Amino acid sequence: MAVNLKLALMSLVFLVAFNAINHAQAAVFDVTTHGAKPGADMTAALTSAWKDACAAAGKNQVVVPKGTFQLGPVSLDGPCKGPIEFQNQGTIQAPADPSKFQDFWIQFLHVDGFTLSGGGTFDGQGQTAWKSNTCVNDLNSCGVLAANLKFSFVTNAVVTGITSLNSKYFHIILLGCNGLQMEKLTITAPADSPNTDGIHIGRSSGITITDIKIGTGDDCISLGDGSQDITITKVACGPGHGISIGSLGRYKNEEPVSGITVTGCTITNAQNGVRIKTWPGSPSAGSASGMHFEDITMTNVDNPILIDQGYCPHGQCKAQAPSTIKISDVSFKNIRGSTSNVEAVKLACSKSVPCEKVNLQDIDLKFTGSGESKTICENVNPTISGTQNPPGCTGAPAAAGAPAAAGPA
Repeated sequence: MAVNLKLALMSLVFLVAFNAINHAQAAVFDVTTHGAKPGADMTAALTSAWKDACAAAGKNQVVVPKGTFQLGPVSLDGPCKGPIEFQNQGTIQAPADPSKFQDFWIQFLHVDGFTLSGGGTFDGQGQTAWKSNTCVNDLNSCGVLAANLKFSFVTNAVVTGITSLNSKYFHIILLGCNGLQMEKLTITAPADSPNTDGIHIGRSSGITITDIKIGTGDDCISLGDGSQDITITKVACGPGHGISIGSLGRYKNEEPVSGITVTGCTITNAQNGVRIKTWPGSPSAGSASGMHFEDITMTNVDNPILIDQGYCPHGQCKAQAPSTIKISDVSFKNIRGSTSNVEAVKLACSKSVPCEKVNLQDIDLKFTGSGESKTICENVNPTISGTQNPPGCTGAPAAAGAPAAAGPA
């Protein structure tokens, strides 16, 4: 009994000492103690606070307190000695002049065990950039514009409770990330702001997006090549261009897309609902598979369900050359709501590599115009079950040689 009591006391002492050491290692690096002042530029202060926190052992926080701060373009780089949290409690504003940036405003690079939180706002002040954005009509004239937040090769991370406002370009970009969870975000820009995608994912895996409100001038969420094992739930999208896989096939040697699940979302007053888009005349073959859309409510959406393998905005491609991106194992289940487009469901697949294993189940999209809406199928023969409004495809797919129609931006 005495031995057991002695062991218990030794264990308690060890736990207290261990917790004390952990507590001693943890630290808060407030940017104001590094020289930041509300209303002034804090680029040097933030860089200094991040550097010190990254170099310290233990779990550390970089904190921007309540107030409005100015910040120029900055890259906050790892690897760090321990997990690190950037907690923005205030409003951080970017310079309005787009010429002061490359392709990002704030970048997190090579950080493992990262958290972005705090309930604050990242204001990209994109109005000036939108006015000078000429690539709305000519993709070849696109200059370099800055995303509000760029996560490059970030792993085991959580992004929660922040707001991205009026980005000059995409709001949030994930590149080469793995094991990243995004939740309880607000992403906002006017409906006519060009190229302000809410979240863009490229060559990343193990990404979870949930409980997010996105209203922008472009895709709420876009998934580029190399997107794998992506789960999107409880996203409220609108206005915008919907939730899109692609565009794919514009460049050589793109990586496959696979394992995409979109469930429990609402899309309102948007140009598109859920869509897959690939370029015609793709320079190399590719694939997109295992893409599933389920339990989605559409309200006043122009193109609720769309596969567009002739995506050719502003004539920037060889529209008559078929896409070489193979689409397979796709399902649209329990998609309901309203549309003003007579072509409520459009599956326009490639004549070169027709879509395979496409499933339409329990589709109920009420047409708000006059006459009957319809389902268009080109180079695909989907499996159809349950409720079908509009009626599913009848007859054979489009004849070989008939190109898929160019779709919306």
